[in-house]
Amino acid sequence: MNRKPGSGFHRPQNPGIVLLYPARRHEPEHERAVYLKLGERIAQVLDRRWGGLYDAGIRHELPLYLIPTCTLIGADIARQLGIRSENDLYGGVAPAAFVPTKSITHPLASPDAFAPEGWSHEFGLRIEDCVLNGITAFTIEDAIKAGERLLTHGAIRIKPVLATAGRGQEVVSCKAGLAQVVERQDREQLAQYGLVLEENLDEVNTFSVGQLRIGNIVASYVGTQCLTADNHGHTVYGGSDLIVVRGGFEQLLRLKLSPEYQVAIARAKIYDQAAMACFPGLIASRRNYDIASGTSTAGEPRCGVLEQSWRIGGASAAEIAAVQAFHADDTLQVVQATTVELFGVDAQAPDGAETLFSGNDPELGPISKYVKVQSYGN
Repeated sequence: MNRKPGSGFHRPQNPGIVLLYPARRHEPEHERAVYLKLGERIAQVLDRRWGGLYDAGIRHELPLYLIPTCTLIGADIARQLGIRSENDLYGGVAPAAFVPTKSITHPLASPDAFAPEGWSHEFGLRIEDCVLNGITAFTIEDAIKAGERLLTHGAIRIKPVLATAGRGQEVVSCKAGLAQVVERQDREQLAQYGLVLEENLDEVNTFSVGQLRIGNIVASYVGTQCLTADNHGHTVYGGSDLIVVRGGFEQLLRLKLSPEYQVAIARAKIYDQAAMACFPGLIASRRNYDIASGTSTAGEPRCGVLEQSWRIGGASAAEIAAVQAFHADDTLQVVQATTVELFGVDAQAPDGAETLFSGNDPELGPISKYVKVQSYGN
């Protein structure tokens, strides 16, 4: 590898400090353990000191680089933490609580339907050709009306916007089933965050498209997600296999990619650009977009962005490992990076993979997480 002169051996006198910022009421044990390890890797890339968990009781004189465990909400918290741009964090800052959720992916049932302050009708218009058919509702009544409209074209998927890894989603094909699921929603939470009702696809492949900046390194990627069974037999996120390039989406598109990947990148770009244009105050150094490709109830091919993630997430281990490789070798332009999540006591790391976590999580039971980087094309 062509290591930068002095890389890994010299540290500036005032390098600043990297901290993991717990931003959720509850932090799952396995996620925190992985994020702490990823924080150390980010600190190495930035050539800064790794300080572990953020402690509000400690005053840091050095510049802070934060890794929030979820998207931060509002300019006030960003200002308090010294976040001015994407150079100050790995993750994002959004202007309202609903903005970093699935709810922005679809328009309202009508222009006069209820939505929280800050809702952008323009965003829905800009992305209508790059998402699936769907509607977002912020009241029980609007959700039922929206669902009944969508049911005329086939089964629909109801998606609570705060759930992750595919949990909490239900598919309904009749009005009775729709009403039953919608009526179970918490009205207060619904009014703040929304509920997504979306056409259901069969034979689905889920692609990941993203871009991140850590220090002076920008990396972009495309890849596929896999599903796995958790310890309760539920189908959940099981990892990502990514092609990561040094640079922006333009550099990514210069590779010889499959037509499916090219379409996924194009749709993610539209979504990304629209979000930055329509939600003032949005800051994101880590941008991940999930794109689903499958068939509709009528058997027609469908492809669209499902949601965005402007925070450290499931694919972050692969992203950060790729950036580490770019940091270590200035001539390296593309790698293949994989992250794997497996459940059960017999989970085995893939050949050449590094274990990030392997243990018994109090909530999920036995779970293991791995990361692997190799030359592109292997």
